[in-house]
Amino acid sequence: MSDPFESWREEKRSAWLYRVVAECERGTPRAALFDELAQAADDQAEIWLTAIAQRGDPAPAPFQPDLRTRVVAGLTRVFKPRVMRSVLAAMKVRGMVLYTQAPPHPTPTHRDDIGKRHRSGASGNALRAGVFGVNDGLVSNAALIFGVAGASPEPSIIVLTGVAGLLAGAFSMAAGEYVSVRSQREMFEYQIGLERDELEKYPDEEAAELALIYAAKGIHPDEARRVADKLMEDPERALDTLAREELGLNPDDLGSPWVAALSSFSAFTAGAALPLLPFLFGHDHALVASISLTGLGLFAVGASMSLFTGRHAVLSGVRMLAIGGAAGLATWFIGAWLGVSLA
Repeated sequence: MSDPFESWREEKRSAWLYRVVAECERGTPRAALFDELAQAADDQAEIWLTAIAQRGDPAPAPFQPDLRTRVVAGLTRVFKPRVMRSVLAAMKVRGMVLYTQAPPHPTPTHRDDIGKRHRSGASGNALRAGVFGVNDGLVSNAALIFGVAGASPEPSIIVLTGVAGLLAGAFSMAAGEYVSVRSQREMFEYQIGLERDELEKYPDEEAAELALIYAAKGIHPDEARRVADKLMEDPERALDTLAREELGLNPDDLGSPWVAALSSFSAFTAGAALPLLPFLFGHDHALVASISLTGLGLFAVGASMSLFTGRHAVLSGVRMLAIGGAAGLATWFIGAWLGVSLA
């Protein structure tokens, strides 16, 4: 069970931010929803206040938003809730799912239905991340290698530079991916812990909030309440649904930070190794071979990106080849100019 003081502060902070979102949505149907959610959060804060009194603890001081909350509120007023939805969800502002472009979830009727529409996206996201990781490694290391080759044709210097670029980029990508996924998971676990406590403390109020969100998505209020009440009969199912519909969180999108880091490291390394291979094996025409391999890699990566963009594979491949080729050519000329200038 969480600390009642912390839970009280969470609900008061949510209520304050709900009213900021409602202010941004003034004149739209969403304003009424967020005003109601603000009132619901205030009511839930009162429940925690009662729990504090029952423990014999002194009542907390009147709520004042902290600096972080004020900064988020200011950014929300400037950039609007749709842009800030991920940050607001992390601050326990529910209903952010209304700002996604996806159509409303179909009414779940079975445990297995919860999240079914999301699962196919997880493998697609992993594939997308792999393709872009290879692309990052290929373009960045090829540009680095060609720049050094323009300045100095000495193979040992090119190999040293290419290996250093590969390792530095791969470890940087892996570390960044680990921190990103770990932070997402920690945020998710924290929010789920709060929801679990609230489900135990006031399930009726949680059902009412979920019904409000379903109603805002176009479901008749009576049907929305019936669905919400039905979901509350199974605590784990209810918890999963609350995470998705109230907080806009998708557990299926979060994997292991170590797996994410290793995948990012591997993808970047695979791309970065391609322009380096001819130099590692002492090819007689290493630069020409490197340019050829890089060109083939760029075209293949561009064609692969058409899986996600819907563009023609050949056109995507040619476009990627042109972009990567321009980067490589520019760094080669810069390297050649520096090599002459510093000679």
